[in-house]
Amino acid sequence: MVMQPVLEIFAADDFTLWPVGEHTSFGHLVLNGKLTPAEVGTAVMRIAECNDFEPEEEHGPCPTDPVGTFLHGLLTMPGLFAAGGFRVTDTTTGTVFVEPGCCNGLETWRDWLDMLDGTGCAHFGHDPYSTAERVGDIVRLTHDAHGTDGGPVTELPADQVRMLVAGAQQDVRDFLGLAGAWAEQHLPAHAAPVTAALARALDQAPAP
Repeated sequence: MVMQPVLEIFAADDFTLWPVGEHTSFGHLVLNGKLTPAEVGTAVMRIAECNDFEPEEEHGPCPTDPVGTFLHGLLTMPGLFAAGGFRVTDTTTGTVFVEPGCCNGLETWRDWLDMLDGTGCAHFGHDPYSTAERVGDIVRLTHDAHGTDGGPVTELPADQVRMLVAGAQQDVRDFLGLAGAWAEQHLPAHAAPVTAALARALDQAPAP
């Protein structure tokens, strides 16, 4: 069983601000420390795109250069969003037991810890309605709690789930290390604020 931080991505055929990889829409990019520079570029593009809203006046005027304009929401919005989440897959069969649904974000990864230590239940967006429920020392993972087709369900020891969460969190940290080095090369004028913003968007301490 593996838990991976995944970012929902879209095709970026006309994106030219920095190099990005070729991806189809509505797929997922696994974040870790092994991504290519183009894949890191894709992730930075997508996270910035997720936060491409009109900031409030107190966040300052929008820059006029293309890169500054594209990054403005990411660098100024107080609450950031990164579409995706922690996906859980049986590596032997390929069965997905938790798949981040619509409106779920990587910044909510601590819901896994809340489920383990407090609330006893966590939801990961809709379509599918994946859930994790703690019952004693067991965590029940359901791919689609609202489904009618008898979708995949599995049970894991709570301690194993805690280890999976720790591993996925480390993958995010490893990605942030890559992203910091990537930003220094591709966005030298914005490297520090972009790196800090990515860490906030993923609810992690800023990379050193």
